[in-house]
Amino acid sequence: MLLPLLALLAAAPPPTEPTFEQPALQRAVVETVSFDSQRFHFVASTGAAQPAHALAPELERLRDEVGELIGAEFPGVTEVRVALGREEFVAMAVEGSRPPSWAVALAWPEANVILVDAKTLATSEGKTTLRHELVHIALGRLGHGWPRWFQEGVAQMVTQERPFDTEHYSIMAVAMATDRLYPFDVLRDGFPERPASAQLAYAQSREFVSFLYGKYGADGFGELVKQVGDGVVFEQAFARAFHSTISVEENEFRRAMALRYPWWPVLFMSGSLLWAGSAVLMVVAFVRRRRVVKAHRARQRRLEVLEDTAIVLLSTLPHSANEDGGLVDPIPELPWRITSITASR
Repeated sequence: MLLPLLALLAAAPPPTEPTFEQPALQRAVVETVSFDSQRFHFVASTGAAQPAHALAPELERLRDEVGELIGAEFPGVTEVRVALGREEFVAMAVEGSRPPSWAVALAWPEANVILVDAKTLATSEGKTTLRHELVHIALGRLGHGWPRWFQEGVAQMVTQERPFDTEHYSIMAVAMATDRLYPFDVLRDGFPERPASAQLAYAQSREFVSFLYGKYGADGFGELVKQVGDGVVFEQAFARAFHSTISVEENEFRRAMALRYPWWPVLFMSGSLLWAGSAVLMVVAFVRRRRVVKAHRARQRRLEVLEDTAIVLLSTLPHSANEDGGLVDPIPELPWRITSITASR
């Protein structure tokens, strides 16, 4: 399902809602080794040293990719902490933070720190999460006050690996068909908590940022980042960079999505819906066939009535004599099409 992945893609979460005091977090003591690459400082547990060295060139490449996408290279050397297993992951988190139980990678943009569990680096999910966190670091180092939809949209655009995702398509198609897209000002400071609503918020954020990038490109995004980095409020920076407003672009985006995500392909993406659709088609075919048979039988009955009527009328005619003096039958041979149909009853 998409929800576990979306949870993993979240940046370091805000404080939890309960007001009761949580017990002090007991951290294990972890022996570490450190080394540097061009733009990263790695701190790895001794068990995760080898995966950390293998990760270094990939992160350098990814950092170039992120800079090219957003049109700006973020400053500073990012510290990457590589743990091995849950106990080390908790122990190596930034002081004062409490990693969620589901997290395999976290980012703290203010501290310019990324934490990752080496056990997940061999999986596509772990690498995707790490790429996502690097985007959060980049935006956090380049400016402040980014809307949540923009952060998550950029992160998903960078980490997207599959060109076509059936679950993503279904979410967007159903939302368009039922007019359920969220206004983006609602998604500025956070996403809904309900799973289905959160899925939609992530999906439409990804689509909106991709829509804007396709329209304005790296140059437009670079100008937006520069404006926000200079302290301009995001909405004003958006207007200056794109010479438009979020509401104008949002209206155009909705029209584009209505064409891009029609609802009918969803029928072929779900086994249950496919069976339901097949059942409907069978019922329609049965009804049409029954109408044809009913019309044919009605035609037969009309011909039978005409034949019987003709026989009765002709039987009332007077008989005439032939040359031999015999009586001539007044009922002539009926047309072949009537007799043939009658015989087939």
